[in-house]
Amino acid sequence: MAPRCDRVTFLAESELTTDHDSSLDCKKVVWDSWRRHADSTPEREAIVHLSTDAEPFRWHWGSLMRAASRAAAWLAEHGVQKGDVCALIVRHNPHFYPLYLGVSSLGALPAVLAYPNARLHPDKFRQGLEGMSRRSGLDQILTERALEPMVTPLVAGEGSTIRNILYPLEVLSLPGSSDHAIAEHAPVSPDEPCLLQHSSGTTGLQKPVVLSHRAVLEHVQRYAEAIGLNAKDRIVSWLPLYHDMGLIAAFYLPLVSGVPLVQLSPMEWVSAPILLLEAISRERATLCWLPNFAYRFMADRIRDEDIDGLRLDSLRLVVNCSEPVRAESHDGFHKRFARYGIKRESFGACYAMAETTFAATQTPPGKEARRLLLDRAALSRGEVRVLPANEFAGGRWCVSSGQPVPGCALRIVDEQRKDFPPNRVGEIAISSVSLFDGYRNYPEKTAEVLADGWYFSGDYGFIHDGDCYVVGRKKDLIIVAGNNVFPEDVEDAVGAVPGVIAGRVVAFGVDDERLETEVLCVIAETDTQTDSEVKTLRLAILQAGMAIDATISRVYLVPPRWLIKSSSGKPARSTNRDRALAELRWS
Repeated sequence: MAPRCDRVTFLAESELTTDHDSSLDCKKVVWDSWRRHADSTPEREAIVHLSTDAEPFRWHWGSLMRAASRAAAWLAEHGVQKGDVCALIVRHNPHFYPLYLGVSSLGALPAVLAYPNARLHPDKFRQGLEGMSRRSGLDQILTERALEPMVTPLVAGEGSTIRNILYPLEVLSLPGSSDHAIAEHAPVSPDEPCLLQHSSGTTGLQKPVVLSHRAVLEHVQRYAEAIGLNAKDRIVSWLPLYHDMGLIAAFYLPLVSGVPLVQLSPMEWVSAPILLLEAISRERATLCWLPNFAYRFMADRIRDEDIDGLRLDSLRLVVNCSEPVRAESHDGFHKRFARYGIKRESFGACYAMAETTFAATQTPPGKEARRLLLDRAALSRGEVRVLPANEFAGGRWCVSSGQPVPGCALRIVDEQRKDFPPNRVGEIAISSVSLFDGYRNYPEKTAEVLADGWYFSGDYGFIHDGDCYVVGRKKDLIIVAGNNVFPEDVEDAVGAVPGVIAGRVVAFGVDDERLETEVLCVIAETDTQTDSEVKTLRLAILQAGMAIDATISRVYLVPPRWLIKSSSGKPARSTNRDRALAELRWS
């Protein structure tokens, strides 16, 4: 029998389809999908690049692929070779897209890294990049001239693998990109590397994940099936492309499938979150992925006078991902924006990570993500006991992240990695057709998480009626006097206290040798300054912990913007824990 592989096929006269039964050429790589769109629908929109200081820049498939081919030719002339890891460190720019595609066409591995922000000291950025170079094995840096003083010393640095630092946007932004003939992809097999992305973490500790062309194409095809992707869809995103949610869900998924992508700047969105809603309304977007914090952030920051006349009724699915999903986040967002047309059934969720390319689970489109009210005391013992919805006192709402996407399977395991029975909290283990093969140049870390075709995620969760519920990170679990405390619960409770800046709370545990147990500590950002206000706020924080049966032993109050964020935009618990213990007094 002839070999078979799965594909996503764009049909000009009907919806996008997934065909598991067709005999296909299994030698395909990602470039083949992009080339097919350029050949069959050259005038169709591929990417709409939005920025606050210019009119929308609209890439069509024909011009995008010709520009990508020009980028590939320029890169090859300047020493980029098949197999090179090319770090792209550039700001939001319409010419980023053909540059990324051009790297891919050479058989090199594009790796998007975060551009340094104004708060990050140049030495700190350079140290992080040096660590990433040694671990990931970066060969080329493609960046902007503004970073030249910071990145140039890296070439001669001890242990560095970097051969070149190139500034391609200076050339590729000039006229003439659309005149280039579309290139052929370098000869590679589907099982050769396609890209390198980094799993979430602080800059120097991120783990390099290499994904093959087959893994990416398998995932896109199967995830498209899970969300019912079709030719009428239009994806909008502000997510950074150095994070798997932005890179796969809001870049590879639309570009491989031929669905238009509307892309905003992450930094501009943070400064003006209304930009996302304006883009949804103007471009009639249907799909969007958001981390949990973004729901409350937009509900709190966007003013009524800024959204008069906007329409959100085009959205059929908004996917909450990358953090434990909070029912309060969905409720607050819907209450705030329901009158503009967003529907409850559009609130979905998925569970995803770089190691599985992206999604392992997804809620069905057209149905609001399920939620359960759980007995909090039982949950602290690792047991799942569902309460009636009217018994909220002592309960915790958990929101489903859906069921496994096609090609994925989940298990809940104990400390010995043996299966738990249903309705027990344990570590989530995942098997997937798009699973990574291991961390690049990191065999010891690979051995910790991969065994017998299963990836052990380090996340705690449970399965109920076939749905996966994620409750927290294994490494962040705090055990106080034998009871399990999930820091997310504490952070939610403290974040709701008046005077605490919403979303700017970190909870963690510290060993207390005298008590022979961990004690619960909280860092909270606040504008409060007077002694009496500080005293009142600390008392309110302690009471918020008691309300969820969590005894807070130490409270660190810090000014706005004190907390350090991880690469995915969330406060980094371990980093902030170490900083607080070293620098702050507690009471």
